[in-house]
Amino acid sequence: MTRSYPAPSGPLTVATVQATPTPGDVAGNAAAAADLVRQAAGQGARVVVLPELYLCAYHPPTLAADPAGTHVAADSAGVVADGRLDPLRAAARTAGSTVVVGAAVRHPDDRRTIAALVVDRAGVVRVGYDKQQLWGDERELFSPGGRGATLLVDDWRLGLGICYDGCFPEHGRAAALDGAHAYLCPSGYLTGSEHRRDLYYAARALDNTMFVVFANAVGGSDPWRFNGGAAIYDPQGRTLARGADEGTQTLVATLDPAALTATRAAHSMLADLLPGQGGPRMSLTG
Repeated sequence: MTRSYPAPSGPLTVATVQATPTPGDVAGNAAAAADLVRQAAGQGARVVVLPELYLCAYHPPTLAADPAGTHVAADSAGVVADGRLDPLRAAARTAGSTVVVGAAVRHPDDRRTIAALVVDRAGVVRVGYDKQQLWGDERELFSPGGRGATLLVDDWRLGLGICYDGCFPEHGRAAALDGAHAYLCPSGYLTGSEHRRDLYYAARALDNTMFVVFANAVGGSDPWRFNGGAAIYDPQGRTLARGADEGTQTLVATLDPAALTATRAAHSMLADLLPGQGGPRMSLTG
């Protein structure tokens, strides 16, 4: 059953980033992320989303060769105190922006996860969400997360997903049923996946009548070459901003609560969802 929350009282300006991190260079990537956050904040962004595993780069050979150096450690409360992230902390504080950035995280029980870190406006870094749907060889390096998560910024409810999570309609729907107004997805889509990249997240927006903010890596070397196309979608799945398939870009759009309200009034799938949708079923012979 959908949890009912009012529409946000005002608009929220968000940024999505496509960029090329350096494999294994957490300190350098954090400094580059700080520059991107300042650039986005200069365009009015209050929330900035960077790609999956951005802080270490999505490069499995490097992650496997140096698991200690490529991860950041979280304490039992999910707080990350790694000094390599200090430039990013400072940028979030100065800009007054909330940052969602991908990282490899080691938890106190020694599990490693693909995480969305949240850097709040005070510069505190926490593990916001651990990727639940691991893709392919990720299962050899990481453990799946066990829960969904919703980030609260002002009175906006922002569901969190990471890349392959967004390929599952149920994941976005779970966020919407928890009252999400938008769905934030740091991702790493490889060259050749452009059709799926552009279809999945527009579909998640329309399926759930919510905004979607999709960040993606770009560039790199084969077979780990990424295809950009970062995008922001409105609640009908229409594109508010989209990046090219190549090159670093910071894309900014303002999420309008009136568009959210109007779309949900006209397209009431969340309100009309039947309990136990899809069953019981019968079989027919043709």
